[in-house]
Amino acid sequence: MSTHDTRPGSTGGADTPGPLHGGPDDDYTPEQLATIPREDLDRLGARYDGVEILHVEPGPEPGSTLEKRAVRQVGLMFGLAGLCAFGFVVVYAGAGWFLPDWQWELGSSSFSVLYTPLLGLLMALAFTFVGVGLVLYTKKLLPHETAVQDKHDGSHFDRVTTGATLVGGLHDSGLARRKLITRSLAFMGGGLGLMLVAPLGGLIKDPNEGDPLGTTEWAEGVRLLRDDGTPIRPGDQEPGSLETVFPAVPEGNRLADAATMLIRLRPSQQESAVPRSGQEDFGYGDYVAYSKICTHAGCPVSLYEQETSRILCPCHQSQFDVTQGAKPIFGPATRSLPQLPITVDDEGFFVARSDYIEAVGPTYWNRERI
Repeated sequence: MSTHDTRPGSTGGADTPGPLHGGPDDDYTPEQLATIPREDLDRLGARYDGVEILHVEPGPEPGSTLEKRAVRQVGLMFGLAGLCAFGFVVVYAGAGWFLPDWQWELGSSSFSVLYTPLLGLLMALAFTFVGVGLVLYTKKLLPHETAVQDKHDGSHFDRVTTGATLVGGLHDSGLARRKLITRSLAFMGGGLGLMLVAPLGGLIKDPNEGDPLGTTEWAEGVRLLRDDGTPIRPGDQEPGSLETVFPAVPEGNRLADAATMLIRLRPSQQESAVPRSGQEDFGYGDYVAYSKICTHAGCPVSLYEQETSRILCPCHQSQFDVTQGAKPIFGPATRSLPQLPITVDDEGFFVARSDYIEAVGPTYWNRERI
C-alpha cells in the first residue's frame, strides 16, 4: 500500500478520498496507447506501476547450442508425458478389445493382475514428466527477473500495459519459434485430455447393459451341483431337508447371485403347498428350488425350520413360507424369494429349466425396468 493513499480508512487517514493511483489516463489517451510499441508499453507500465526491477537474467541466446539442448530436453519430457497418457488410454480402452479382458480374481496371474497397476503407473509417469518438463522449461528457457511492485487500483492504462506485459511474456517464452516444444505440448495435451476423460466412460455407460442385475448363470439344461461339484438326483435328499446348490458353470460355487436352496418337501407340506400364480410347474415332484439371497438386504437365507416350513434370514429375521411360494410372512422383506424352475435331464440329474424369471436379491430403484 502506498503511503500517499488518502482513501478513507487508509494509512493516510484522510476524511475525503483522494485521486486513485491507476496510471496516467490523463496523459495518455487510448489512441496514443494504441500507437506505442509493445516493448515500450511494457516498460512504461512497469514504471508507472511502481515496479522496481532488481535483477534480470536473460534466457539462452536464440539458436544457441544451449537453447537447442534445453528445447530437446523439454520436448522429450512433454513427449514422454503424452506417450504415457496415450498408453493409459490404450490399456484402459483396450482391455477386452484388443488386449486381454480384465476381470479381478483372487490369486490370478493373468493380465487382470497388471491392469490396475499399469493404469496407475502410466498416469503417475505422465504427470511426473509434465512436472519435470515445466521445471526444465522455466529454469532453462525463460528469462528470470526479480522485481518489486506496489499494489494499487486498476485503470484503462493498467489494462493496456498489463496486456503488453502478458504478450511480452509470451514473446520471451519463445514458444512461437520453438516448434518442438509447441508440438510436444499439443501431443501431451491431447494425451492428458484423453487420459482424464477416458475413465468417465465407466460412469456414463448403461449399467444395465446385458441385464447384469436381472440375470444369473442359471439357464436351460444347467445342472444343479453341490458345493463339492457333484450333481443331485431325486431321492438323494431326505424329505424336509435343504441342500445349497450352484450352477454347473466355471466357478459356479463362487457366484454371489447363483446360490440356490433345493428343498424336498415333506408329504404334509406338499399337500398344503400353494405355488405362486404362473409358477405352478416350477417344482419337480416334491422338490422346489428358491434363491438363497434374501430380498431385503441380500444376506444369505440359510436357516430352514421344516416343522413350520419357514426359511429364516439371520441378518434381519425375515421369514419366508416354503409352502406359500417362499412368501415373506415376517420381518422387513417385502418380496418372495425367486423360484428356480427345475426338472431332470436324460441321466436323471436335476437341471434348471431356465434362469430365474425375476431379479434375485434385494429390491433396487429400477428393478421393474429390466
